[in-house]
Amino acid sequence: MKKILFLSFLFPAVVFAQSSDDSIFIKRISDDILQNGKAYELLHQLTKTIGGRLAGSPQFAKAIQWGKATFDKMGADKVYLQPCMVPHWVRNGKGDKVAVTSVNNKPELMPLDAYALGNSLGTPTESGVTAELFAVNDFDQLEKYKDKVKGKIVFYNYHFIPTNVSTFLSYADAGKYRWTGASRAAKYGAVGMIVRSMSIATDNNPHTGAMEYNDSFPKIPAAAIGLQDADKLWKLAQLSKTVKVNITTHGQMLPDVPAANVIAELKGTEHPEEIITVGGHLDSWDVNEGAHDDGTGVVHTMEVLRVLKALGYTPKHTIRFVLFADEEKSGRGADKYAAELKDKGEKPIFGFESDAGGFTPRGFSFHVPAETWGKLNAWKPLFEPYGGSAFVAGGGGADTEPLEKLFNTPVAELNPDSQRYFDIHHSRTDVFENVNRRELLLGAVNIAALIYMVDKYGL
Repeated sequence: MKKILFLSFLFPAVVFAQSSDDSIFIKRISDDILQNGKAYELLHQLTKTIGGRLAGSPQFAKAIQWGKATFDKMGADKVYLQPCMVPHWVRNGKGDKVAVTSVNNKPELMPLDAYALGNSLGTPTESGVTAELFAVNDFDQLEKYKDKVKGKIVFYNYHFIPTNVSTFLSYADAGKYRWTGASRAAKYGAVGMIVRSMSIATDNNPHTGAMEYNDSFPKIPAAAIGLQDADKLWKLAQLSKTVKVNITTHGQMLPDVPAANVIAELKGTEHPEEIITVGGHLDSWDVNEGAHDDGTGVVHTMEVLRVLKALGYTPKHTIRFVLFADEEKSGRGADKYAAELKDKGEKPIFGFESDAGGFTPRGFSFHVPAETWGKLNAWKPLFEPYGGSAFVAGGGGADTEPLEKLFNTPVAELNPDSQRYFDIHHSRTDVFENVNRRELLLGAVNIAALIYMVDKYGL
């Protein structure tokens, strides 16, 4: 007990000695980024000269070259492309349509704002699929009334849970309806699926996003509608005996195409074989500019490289800056990156991803061993001046998940304020104009500070 007490008196002094030097350097990081940061200008380039970057598209190929050229200009020790194959789904640009066509067997045209879901197959004819609507709140209702589903279009009107302060919890809960809803309805004979958009917005913009078919059941067309239209359709279904709806989409899955992760490195001076990964995903959906998802993560990654070079920082470990390919539809870029690390016998010691938008930073979520939390909690005061001191358990992003699975690597993700993120996520409003420069740069400050601390002290 006495020994423990003695160490407890020593520990704050050690932490203070570290924190004094570290706080000075982190202040230099912050001052440089807030005065000289290029993230906002780079985001403008990415969103306005390239725009939406669906993996497999010509725009995505252009983004790959832009990413490499931008890294080259920043003076990294090494810049290269890591080839991978990605799925090639196309919307076909003919317009996705969902409309009420009759109510109680009387013709009525009520167009609904809609997007086909990513990876979904289009309707079998140009005139689409018209069938009676079967509206349910959730999967439990679908199972309860499964005998009534055959030949109908199922509408899932599942809402985000409003009591979750972290909207990502509500998204994780509701996402299963977008991801698996079509096949679960097709299992009972449904001919189409409509889902309430994965959002808590007050507008009527539909939100696309990936879905997956179960090969055991027919592949039916699937679309998301805006929240106001979802409310209207639900009310109409409750008040009417029969509502018929038409879905017309043109999605098509083509053969896989070549793509690449874009990678830059700062070589470690003491442990070059130990890799710290910092990244965001370069692809986006085709219906927007992919500004928050994940243009901000891309330029966060670039800004960390820029500021470390600008301050003359020499890392102990190799820091790898990765713009991942196809996070939205398949995760192939992340799988390729982790597999190649394993093939080369390299040791990833930390994986970080920014893929939660460019809003005001609040902190980080970590998936680390329990014994690591003592060290992380000692670092928190360093982040308080920059708004990023809320350290929580929870894990990293989709692109760091393969590092966890293959290597059990500690991972983390930036947690910006989430209240507005799902207003624009996967919708037409995810554009450059909805990113705030100051918030974006503060995110980069916190990320750069964390990478600095991990490189210096490890986890």
